[in-house]
Amino acid sequence: MATAKDERYVCNTGRQVVAGLFLTAVLAMAQPGRDVLVLTSTNGSTNNVAVFKLDTSAAALSLVTILPTGGSGGSPGPGAGAVQFSGEFGAVTNYVSNTVSQLHRVGNSIGVNGQIALAANCVKPVSTAIAGHQLFVVGSTCAESHAWPSGLLDGSVVSLTDSSAAQIAAGQTWAAVTLTSGSVLQLPLNGYGALNGTSSDIALPDSANMVPLGEAFRGDLLGLNPAHSPDSFALINAQKQVFPVTGPQPAYPTNAPCWLAKGAGNIWYSGNSPGKAISIFFSDGKGGAFYKSVPLPGAPTDITVSADGAWLAVIYTAADGAHVAVFAIDAYGDLTLAATSPAVGVAAFDGVAFSQ
Repeated sequence: MATAKDERYVCNTGRQVVAGLFLTAVLAMAQPGRDVLVLTSTNGSTNNVAVFKLDTSAAALSLVTILPTGGSGGSPGPGAGAVQFSGEFGAVTNYVSNTVSQLHRVGNSIGVNGQIALAANCVKPVSTAIAGHQLFVVGSTCAESHAWPSGLLDGSVVSLTDSSAAQIAAGQTWAAVTLTSGSVLQLPLNGYGALNGTSSDIALPDSANMVPLGEAFRGDLLGLNPAHSPDSFALINAQKQVFPVTGPQPAYPTNAPCWLAKGAGNIWYSGNSPGKAISIFFSDGKGGAFYKSVPLPGAPTDITVSADGAWLAVIYTAADGAHVAVFAIDAYGDLTLAATSPAVGVAAFDGVAFSQ
């Protein structure tokens, strides 16, 4: 039977004319004077952040700079949330250094402000989330929250007895940690939006409990991907009720929606690693349905939607190394490829985020 670490690696022409016209219209709507930037981590022994610029006139994605984070990466497999950005500030995990680097945007430039240390006895950060005035971090031993953007430890640290954390996400009254070993933790928030120091298991049904990986919130409703399950998408409410949804067929190992991003309204986008695709789901409060998959030229390992809902970015690994692809999102949630980055000599990226 594969280990949790192994599982993380696995989840490692009329219409064309219309699509082209739509893409041109979306590109023209970009905010003047403010570049759309896409950030990702190289996850190397010297960890760097690669910054790409979406050229809205030429529909190109070009490398702007590679910034040393000041820490060491080396996360053992692809994950979600290693890079986050909200407003003028962002964060990137340094797995070996046991730190999170704070990023800061000034104009059209990104810089590294410095390091945020983890709480005592907390190590190997794999995922972050920024929600309101809190930065959430999860590693192999702890989940914690920090006041944002000061970076000061806030709330109470939650100790983990399972070292297989894949991602952390935060809703309105609770946060969630997915564990590749097969479970999800509910972490209540205090009145200030920080962790209150407690957690409890959420019981998953047999059809949706194999390798929970990606997750995202819609308000206080959690969506997640039990990647190797027949029901590879599921919803969980604050009362711990679980509503599984069948994913693309055939299921794992042919398809495995692994990494999740929330789109507008009831739309969810998932990076389907073995299927080499973006799988799209629709939902209501108590279930949903798989819509379709959009093919990619490689295996995706993280996915995100821009704050304005206009763009989707996905990192994937192809024969020549790591790439970033950016898609325009239309009014119905469908995707049109806008640009793909060139290979930059990195084998695999870890985490992806927009800065607008």
